[in-house]
Amino acid sequence: MTFFSTDNAYSQHLPVILASVWAEFPWLARNQLAVTGLIYDPPYPVNTGGALAQDDFWRLPIQGFSYRGVEPLYPASVVKLFYLVACHEWLERGMLPACAETDRALRDMIMDSSNDATGYVLDVLTGTTSGPSLPPDPFATWKHQRNIVNRYFQSLGWVEMESINVNQKTWGEGPYGRENDFVGVQRENRNKLTTEATARLMHSIVGGVAVTAERSQAMMNLMKRSLDRDQLRADPENQVMGFIGEGLALESQVWSKAGWTSQVRHDCAYAEVPGKAPFLLVVFTEGKTASQNEDLIPFLTTQVVQMLPEQQFQ
Repeated sequence: MTFFSTDNAYSQHLPVILASVWAEFPWLARNQLAVTGLIYDPPYPVNTGGALAQDDFWRLPIQGFSYRGVEPLYPASVVKLFYLVACHEWLERGMLPACAETDRALRDMIMDSSNDATGYVLDVLTGTTSGPSLPPDPFATWKHQRNIVNRYFQSLGWVEMESINVNQKTWGEGPYGRENDFVGVQRENRNKLTTEATARLMHSIVGGVAVTAERSQAMMNLMKRSLDRDQLRADPENQVMGFIGEGLALESQVWSKAGWTSQVRHDCAYAEVPGKAPFLLVVFTEGKTASQNEDLIPFLTTQVVQMLPEQQFQ
């Protein structure tokens, strides 16, 4: 059972949104898109600085919609959100010492989507390093250590985490040595996420219950995106243009983490649009054409915004 209800008007409107997407982008196959969204009702339980205790937060009914939301897909840099949460968990438990270098890596991993920073973070989380191929016994130990992040998310008991895989570094050119051995000849051990698993993790962050309220806010601070077009034009690697943020009114606020390669284009965002209910949206698209298209995700976002209810004063 998912953490949100799909028995609502939003789910009934989803086929209309999808039909408009396929009418606008007829080259997009039905299995090249996955979408999960959450719409928040007043009193809005998110972006409160952690006003609710964890048990109270998770008891709240949440309305949402999903299309292929349980399909495991290659997440590209969206996986960095999972490494961000895991790192804060390790820091909170004292499993990692707080240090400026880890802070710098987390900032670069989320704000700039640095793959080098992500490699460092995963090394710190798992106590493993890249390098040449290993003999069988040391490699078995290495693989066990590298899977500690998977074990952490599985320990949360969330059904959405049962089908994910978060144990690989993100690469520019690709893995070598033991990393290449680990990912597998057919890339069968690649990272995998679903839009519903990603939505649940993001929901916990914006709800202030990921690790602690203070650490959730620290994560939010890293995900905050400017919608100022002058700033965005100065940063061709920004995570707004071609993604959810572009489909929002300029006066909106958005917190997000995008991911894209030559074969995928994804985004995960929590947004507050003036006059509308706050919402969370996760969009995964696959295929070379989709990865190069900068209009699809913003278009879908505008369709979702149009169906949002008017914001109610709390």
